[in-house]
Amino acid sequence: MLEIAGLRAGYGATEVLRGLDLSVRAGEIVAVLGANGVGKTTLNKVLSGVVSARSGTIRFDGQAITAASAASIVEAGLIHVPEGRKIFPNLSVRENLVLGSYRRGRARRGQNIERVFATFPRLRERAAQAAGTLSGGEQQMLAIGRGLMAEPRLLILDEPSLGLSPLLVEEMFTLVRTLNREGLPIMLVEQNVVQSLDLATRAYILENGTVALEGDAATLAADPALRRAYLGL
Repeated sequence: MLEIAGLRAGYGATEVLRGLDLSVRAGEIVAVLGANGVGKTTLNKVLSGVVSARSGTIRFDGQAITAASAASIVEAGLIHVPEGRKIFPNLSVRENLVLGSYRRGRARRGQNIERVFATFPRLRERAAQAAGTLSGGEQQMLAIGRGLMAEPRLLILDEPSLGLSPLLVEEMFTLVRTLNREGLPIMLVEQNVVQSLDLATRAYILENGTVALEGDAATLAADPALRRAYLGL
């Protein structure tokens, strides 16, 4: 589904991604892990067309998207749920969801809203409520629901557990597993290392803008030396 090779990107004179290679295959959950400042957010911004790649290639379902616009990337079905939710606080829950289908999924907007409400019943209860008045957990539900409105072919979840209570974190990871079992490939960018490795098929550990380690998630989780050296466990 997604193939990244030799990706370099940054801001001004600062290079953040330094020749990164990564892939996500159909049906997988791939975890991208690492401390703050290793390049996870920049990677997501490049994949979403918000930051330009300086070199390297990105292919999505066989098509080159390295220099594609953010709008065309969404139209292709590569959907990014950003860190910090980035909802529209003054719009209602329903209006936020409708905007999720602005570029993709418009023809099935009604049934997709019903699907989101079935997945997140609390959003149905608050459909007319201003999004900014929702709790943190509800706002995360709304951000993911808005992503689902675009009928993703690959979903990038950027720190979906950030700021949530332990109970809501459990619910969030259960949801990720459910979406994947329904056939949706997911790239999970997280600092919650233990639960991410438990959930993922494969994992990449980033360090200084490149891949320090990659492999089967269960193998990485079970190796004490790797856990100490790269994961702080």
